[in-house]
Amino acid sequence: MELSEALYRCNKCGFCQASCPFYQLTREEWANARGRLRLVREALEGRLAPSDKYALRLYRCFMCGACSATCPSGVPAEEVLLKTREELARKGFIPSPLEELGSRVISTGNISGEDKSLRLSWAQNLDFPVRRNGKPDFVYFVGCVSSLYPQAYGLPQSMVYLLEKRGVNYSVLGEEELCCGYPLLINGQVELAREIAKKNIAAVKETGAKVLITTCPSCYRMWKKFYPELLGEDNPVEVVHSSQWLAEAGLPLKPLEEKLTYHDPCDLGRGSGVYEEPRAFLKSIPGVGLVEMPLTRAEALCCGGGGNVESLEPSAGEGVAKMRLEQARLVGAKAVVTACPQCRRTLSRAARGSGLKVVDIVELAAKLLTD
Repeated sequence: MELSEALYRCNKCGFCQASCPFYQLTREEWANARGRLRLVREALEGRLAPSDKYALRLYRCFMCGACSATCPSGVPAEEVLLKTREELARKGFIPSPLEELGSRVISTGNISGEDKSLRLSWAQNLDFPVRRNGKPDFVYFVGCVSSLYPQAYGLPQSMVYLLEKRGVNYSVLGEEELCCGYPLLINGQVELAREIAKKNIAAVKETGAKVLITTCPSCYRMWKKFYPELLGEDNPVEVVHSSQWLAEAGLPLKPLEEKLTYHDPCDLGRGSGVYEEPRAFLKSIPGVGLVEMPLTRAEALCCGGGGNVESLEPSAGEGVAKMRLEQARLVGAKAVVTACPQCRRTLSRAARGSGLKVVDIVELAAKLLTD
């Protein structure tokens, strides 16, 4: 859909207000899709000149896609924002914290700015060596958050443990793995995202693997959807999210007599259409009571960790995370299960002192696996 067509399709009904996490925090018109689309239209028609203030309005967004999913007119607001940000980036209007984020990704290959030699820090305390050689069937693409943030190390540790236990012939890329490029793409730095995609694809091709598995929904969406669009060619590997693998793995699991609820990550759910596989796995756990929050699947509230907002306005993410946790408490859940390292990280911070547990689905599977 052309940008102008998408802008004129908005009938200003306000449905996006109810679904937009930023609007729920601020109650300001600019913070929902209707308001942002009006700003873009004013700029497109020459009544509003691009400026730092204008750009900030369009970057203060979790890019969760809820507005597009709930729009009765079918306006692809997320696509409009991506195209608009690309133009803002070309004109030098990326907010400085996000420009710094992009510079870290380009200079170091990851979002944290750490040296690439630390990419396997998460594997140091394992009881077995992580596989990096041979001719694997699977490549495990770990992602920046799980590789370089200690509070997330449990996720890749659990994933390789499960792969080992199931006898999967896998390998990790280690220092050869780069950021998937999603932070660059949503910054509007499309050419830089394209270059990093080429490098990651070349590294995976080198292994000869047929399947790429990842525990990060943003990495999954980038590989599954955006890499083919950026490069104009099909993926050289089948791309699988860990929750999809769990649903098919047939793992022998210990009983768990607990009431759980599942939080849909935005890039996995609305962004990629993966809703049922995580739930199928959770329902397969003996004794588990799976309850749904008031907003779920395509209507699920963002965790507050998306859209690079953590780099731009950290307090906004915390506010949204608390709203999401309140929805879990309303249904009497004792734990929130998600399938995303960033969701786990954001919700865990907000859950401190609340008595509510937050866990990734892969960590839960590893904990319940019978020997």
